[in-house]
Amino acid sequence: MKPLMSGLKGPAALSVLTLALAACTTVGPQYQLPAQSVYQHPKAQGAFLVKDAATVSLGEVPQGWWKLYDDPVLNQLVERSLAANTDLKVAEAHLQRALAVADEVKDIGGPHAAVSASVERAQVAGEAYLLETKVPVFNLGDVGAHVSYQLDLFGQLARASEAAEANVQATEAAMDLVRVSVVGETVRAYLQVCAADTLSQTTRQALALQQQQLGLASRMHQAGRGSVTDVTRAQALVDTWQAELPRYKAERERATFRLAQLAGEPPQAMTMALPTCQAMPALKQPLPVGDGAALLKRRPDVRQAERLLAASTARIGVATADLYPSVSLGAGVGLTGILDHLGQAPTQRWSIGPLISWHIPDSGARARIHAAEADQAAALAQFDGVVLNALRETETALSAYAHDLEQRQAVQASRQALQTVSDQNRRMVQAGRMPVRVRLDADQSVTSSQLAVARADVQVAQDQLAVFMALGGGWAR
Repeated sequence: MKPLMSGLKGPAALSVLTLALAACTTVGPQYQLPAQSVYQHPKAQGAFLVKDAATVSLGEVPQGWWKLYDDPVLNQLVERSLAANTDLKVAEAHLQRALAVADEVKDIGGPHAAVSASVERAQVAGEAYLLETKVPVFNLGDVGAHVSYQLDLFGQLARASEAAEANVQATEAAMDLVRVSVVGETVRAYLQVCAADTLSQTTRQALALQQQQLGLASRMHQAGRGSVTDVTRAQALVDTWQAELPRYKAERERATFRLAQLAGEPPQAMTMALPTCQAMPALKQPLPVGDGAALLKRRPDVRQAERLLAASTARIGVATADLYPSVSLGAGVGLTGILDHLGQAPTQRWSIGPLISWHIPDSGARARIHAAEADQAAALAQFDGVVLNALRETETALSAYAHDLEQRQAVQASRQALQTVSDQNRRMVQAGRMPVRVRLDADQSVTSSQLAVARADVQVAQDQLAVFMALGGGWAR
């Protein structure tokens, strides 16, 4: 370029420079989602393996999926957590930092201005200027301003800005991931409260029946129709049921303390009183799950990994641009001279023109490119791993949900059968054809089956939460 430009001046030189700039390009690979990635596999984009249409639907997961339970207490708890959770505040701070870094990178490609001023009293060596006489002491002043603009000839700044923007989007996805976790943990803690309440109520019913058995055994023993062993056995069962109640109380308190932490409050200062749950929260419709394509677009960790892959691809271009020259356009004006003479014609100075710098590429520059390419390969493998994990978690959660629903149906059928036996025994006792103790035993079996149903309801509710968590919580950008 030097021989061509040396004979050109003014508009001709500017025209040649413009053509040279137009010939430049953005180096490095242009990002697109790799065709060989697991994300692009047709099976990953298709329907889930669950077959029971009555269990799930292909409807889109709503943004506020917890509202499907139609529970005002739960809705209020989630709102409190989203408003004050400390993990969300940390994620918001990380996002603001990423935005600031992106703005800083964009600013590098803009014009930059600088001003300077200095005053000094000095004496210079005469021989430095080929003078044999001593130069007198003088006051020297310097005032100037300079404007520069870096030409992004090979796209280094564009690639850096691309990487920074992708990093911002990855940080946004990470913040959505925190939202999913906070909502999921809030719902989980509330389900634990309701589970403790439900199991405690069922246990109290069983305890009341066992206390009736104890009373009957005591009366029969006193009447000489029963043994002390029967009384001792009945008392042991009373104590067994009684021993379960403190555990449920502790579980409720532990879940309540967790809800306070999620809402940014200490346990001692929790401002929301939780009423007793009469039953486990239940969906009134098939659980909406969508398909694999919707899942991968919605999962925040998948979006985060994809954006990190895009950022690592852009950094290859940043490293590749180091192989080429860097050109900046600059202009400056100023005054330099004896302080008393500043402003006079002999002290005026100005300059305009390009500044070209080029570090001759060495093995280190190429090694940095290879390192960036290795980072991209690792990011692609990480992206594939996140996609596979998302699909595995979802299929596992759906499978557990379907099988636990089947188990609950079996437990409910068993309870219904035992209830039928209990009703028949009650009629026979009333007719004097069966002793009361037999009826109480049947009632105790019904109560035990009710406890099994309650535990099955708890498990199904936890399975539903696991499905919603695996589906990505309903956030999508």
